[in-house]
Amino acid sequence: MTTQYAELTEPLAEELLPKFFQTLSDPTRLRIILLLTEEERNVSELIASLGVSQSGVSNHLACLKWCGFVTSRREGRHTYYRVTDKRITKVLEFALRMISDNAQSIYACTRI
Repeated sequence: MTTQYAELTEPLAEELLPKFFQTLSDPTRLRIILLLTEEERNVSELIASLGVSQSGVSNHLACLKWCGFVTSRREGRHTYYRVTDKRITKVLEFALRMISDNAQSIYACTRI
């Protein structure tokens, strides 16, 4: 790892970087993150936008919350979710730029 990331010890970086990206690699979790970068939403709103079952959305939200990607607040009978750290937007924007530069290669990749 480069000196820019020296504050992360090798074992920590080797263990946590893959987990960070694995959390984002699930299409439904990624869609939830993208929706929550726009505005906070409750489970019913996410179900309507995603077309995924309530239990599916709840399981993905639990994973995202456990990993620190989202946080929640209660308002009456509803729980509203929002992105914990807005820097995730920059990570996703950077990834989209890389994808646009390498779309054909990524699409053609048969190893993933």
